[in-house]
Amino acid sequence: MALLEIENLQVGFETDAGLLRAVDGVSLALDAGHTLGLVGESGCGKSVTAASVLRLVPSPPGVMLGGSIRFDGRDILTLTHDGLRQVRGREVAMVFQDPMTSLNPVFTIERQLAEVLALRFGLDRAAARVRSAEMLRTVGIAEPEARLGAYPHELSGGMKQRVMIAMALLCEPRLMIADEPTTALDVTVQAQILHLMRELQQRMGTALLFITHDMGVIAQMCDQVAVMYAGRIVERRPVLPLFEAPRHPYTRGLLDSVPRQGGAPKAELPTIEGTVPSLLAPPPGCRFADRCRRRAALDSAAQARCRGEDPPLRPDGDGWVACHFPLDAATPAMALPRGAAA
Repeated sequence: MALLEIENLQVGFETDAGLLRAVDGVSLALDAGHTLGLVGESGCGKSVTAASVLRLVPSPPGVMLGGSIRFDGRDILTLTHDGLRQVRGREVAMVFQDPMTSLNPVFTIERQLAEVLALRFGLDRAAARVRSAEMLRTVGIAEPEARLGAYPHELSGGMKQRVMIAMALLCEPRLMIADEPTTALDVTVQAQILHLMRELQQRMGTALLFITHDMGVIAQMCDQVAVMYAGRIVERRPVLPLFEAPRHPYTRGLLDSVPRQGGAPKAELPTIEGTVPSLLAPPPGCRFADRCRRRAALDSAAQARCRGEDPPLRPDGDGWVACHFPLDAATPAMALPRGAAA
């Protein structure tokens, strides 16, 4: 049994224009000690899926429309408030995208870390300070005792994100959710944070759900990849086969848009033309059909099927794909970036 199992998750938001289905039938599984990457364009439902694992979707306007989320055999969606508090932070922790909005600007780093230890383990101030300094040292912050007295605005963006990772790891959770944790950081700091997270995960055996729109980050961090589009999973498979031979046209489009080492200078990158369909009233067939270059090469009957028949997510070789006419698995896409997980 997987540590985290999401089955047919459906999450919507009540709007003035009607019900918007942000997540529409997502199914995922993540084993202990492994990393699953959730990738896709902004607005495809990645963060809502992640927030649902800890029931952090605000209600209203958020509405759980169906499905189940099981962590270690327990259905998160049916837990009592007390049961959910035992899971949050202690067994499942989350690192958010922007540490400046996640850290309280009027409290010191020590107070914010110590609060976690006092609530979860009942540590007194002295013990909590020692443990907090140890964790800051673990995430690579120099002179941790001095940093405990600092306020968030006195730290750099990279240091604030390290503090957030330290806070997430204080309780040694079995699952950590990282929601685009390096988006606001420069490239050098991003590389340091990714290396740190991978090192800590291997040392502590924590499962990691990593959410990003960056395929290069996916290649470096993940064992398995789930590609989301318009609220649904369109492809799911191990990272190496996905990069070598993607089967869904949307996955191929994402990979083709990544700059390649040794490419022609000032060469124009391929783009995925068009826009994501409205999730207030999605089209009846494949949601990617209007933007799909593969569809344009098909005959009229096949194109009609793409527009009129919703493709289910079905087994395909070493993974799953939601496409009536998947790409040829023998057609290579691109090489994995340097340093990527194999």
